[in-house]
Amino acid sequence: MAHPSASPFPGASPAGPPAPAGSAARLRRAAATEPGRLRILGAALTALVLAFGAQAAWQTAQRAAAADTVIGSSQPLTAGTASLHRHLADADTTAAGQEGAGGAEPPELRERYERDVRTVARLLAEAAAENGGPGPDPERARAHEEIAGLTERFPVYTGLVEAARANNRQGLPLGGAYLRHAGERMREDLLPAAAALHRSEAARLRADHAAARSRPTGALLTGAAALAALCWAQRRDRRRTNRVVNLGLAAATAATAAGVLWLAAGHGLARSALEESDRRGSRSLQALNEAWAGALRARGDENLMLVARGGGAAYEEDYLRGMRELTGAAEPGRRSGGLLGRALELADDRAGREPVEEAVRAAAAWRERHAAARALEAGGRYEEAVAVVVGPGRETARSAFDAVDGALAEAVRHEQREFERAAQRGRAALGGLAAGSLALSVLGAAGVVLGVGRRLSEYR
Repeated sequence: MAHPSASPFPGASPAGPPAPAGSAARLRRAAATEPGRLRILGAALTALVLAFGAQAAWQTAQRAAAADTVIGSSQPLTAGTASLHRHLADADTTAAGQEGAGGAEPPELRERYERDVRTVARLLAEAAAENGGPGPDPERARAHEEIAGLTERFPVYTGLVEAARANNRQGLPLGGAYLRHAGERMREDLLPAAAALHRSEAARLRADHAAARSRPTGALLTGAAALAALCWAQRRDRRRTNRVVNLGLAAATAATAAGVLWLAAGHGLARSALEESDRRGSRSLQALNEAWAGALRARGDENLMLVARGGGAAYEEDYLRGMRELTGAAEPGRRSGGLLGRALELADDRAGREPVEEAVRAAAAWRERHAAARALEAGGRYEEAVAVVVGPGRETARSAFDAVDGALAEAVRHEQREFERAAQRGRAALGGLAAGSLALSVLGAAGVVLGVGRRLSEYR
């Protein structure tokens, strides 16, 4: 007779549920005992503390790399493209100034023009090297196209200027026509391309700046979760053992808390300094560069008005429009509007305001002297008008423009230093934080292992 518990089917398992198998079953069996629960708790706490350290190190490294990019690449390249735009405008202004006095070539203007040409060539080469090939990034591809176009068209412009110079030296009337054509190419092709390149690099700088300033939210949340879990584990241990402190878990909590506080404080200081570099440096530099380029364009229009010898009404209109953009319309109770007014508003210390205020005063004097030159030209006194516009005397449009040019150059140098100091402080605040986060998380994990191991030893 068959045994009652035997299966009626050969090879079949005995009746009843199958024996649990796999990792889930092992966890359930372990959780049924206090040593097993302690092992699971220790593994979970260790993983959470190490995850916090790894995430903190990763996010800090990302922001430090973005800050390095801002300091070492994005901002210098943005400043370089702004300088490229200015030197193009200055080359055009200076070339027109060389010819404004009937073909005379003041040596200082010729030297300044040649210096501009060399600087433009150098800045284009540096921008091309920094951008590399077109690549998949649309912003980088656009910048590459602008650089290639400028590199191709700038020699055409310099060739036209040299043709104008050669004709003027021979007393031929074609010099003015060549120069006007060169000025048109500069305004229609080169300056818009340089401005577009600068806008592209400024957008990249803003993106890198935002990445460097972003908060490490994920790491902070993970750190808060690790602290909460460690506090809960210590409370559980105290309730079960009546011991006031588990030294291992207390050490793990202290290490994790130190990591969270360091992470929050380091990123807070870095964020504050980088925001200051943007507010006190990047924005002021942007406004100053726009004002400087506007002043150079206005000066070029003023010079070309003389080159046209009575036919420069269009250049006069461009000059007046440029000066309105530079200084704004006159408003009662307001020192200045326009680009210079914005630069003055963004200058937040005395050393930054003083050169901009000097530029405002010089621009007002420049407008007055230009009006005097126009009155002389309208009265048929062309040579006297030329002397007022391009002469080296103190009461000339040239001297007033030189004062604007020099004051804005000083302001740009000051704001550049302000940016560099603030950005370096922001980068320094992140120094050592990635490695420190990892080290503290390892110490915290070791504390968990020691604390839980001490409890487990009591069951042996």
